[in-house]
Amino acid sequence: MPVLPGAEPYRHDGGEVGVLLCHGFTGSPQSLRPWAEFLAEHGLSVTLPLLPGHGTRWEDMELTGWQDWYAEVDRELRALSRRCAQVFVFGLSMGGALALRLAARHGDAVSGVVVVNPANKVHGLSAYALPVARHLVRSTKGITSDIARPGVVEIGYDRVPLHAAHSLRTFFRIVDGELPQVTQPLLLLHSPQDHVVPPADSARILSRVSSTDVREVLLEQSYHVATLDHDADRIFEESLAFIGRLAPSVGKEGTAAGG
Repeated sequence: MPVLPGAEPYRHDGGEVGVLLCHGFTGSPQSLRPWAEFLAEHGLSVTLPLLPGHGTRWEDMELTGWQDWYAEVDRELRALSRRCAQVFVFGLSMGGALALRLAARHGDAVSGVVVVNPANKVHGLSAYALPVARHLVRSTKGITSDIARPGVVEIGYDRVPLHAAHSLRTFFRIVDGELPQVTQPLLLLHSPQDHVVPPADSARILSRVSSTDVREVLLEQSYHVATLDHDADRIFEESLAFIGRLAPSVGKEGTAAGG
């Protein structure tokens, strides 16, 4: 199936500091593209993959699970690490959970983590029905485009395949168990008004990680897809400052762009 226009993966070969960005469940790289381009403009090497089953049609996602999504970002991280002296992992929503698992499993190979409205759990009674419901119903209504800013649309699926949602629930449990292995500096940005992922998920993550260098930022003007919302510029600037503090070569003329 052809990729939806705007949902293509993005890559930029810049300096010796790299960033891997992970998009969310049923979403696409489009939700993080402005962030990726901002980082690239500041001399960073950037990779923003399209997760398997995403960016085409929801029926394609039925055939994929968390192992496929994680394997893709794991592969991208290894490739980026071969090219760069330092690598950071960023993520939105489920992408935040992917980023946190990369940090937990790769240790010192990851210099820092930035997550926006990270997801930690499938909430509600429907979560308990998933093991059975997925065999009776193929999909439910979509979760994309939770954005306060008028006229802005997230490219993603208007349906959620229940087989994939069941796999996501399993993945969240695995990641939750691995959060104490996250020791890297962490910047967590979340929206108090989020109609997809409740603030409880961010609180849970902050209480479980072992990181000592932690900063929490509230995105008061945005909903779930904050990277396309009113607080987007703040996310971009905060994340760049975070990298600049941990990778001093970033922002210094002649080093970030040239290595």
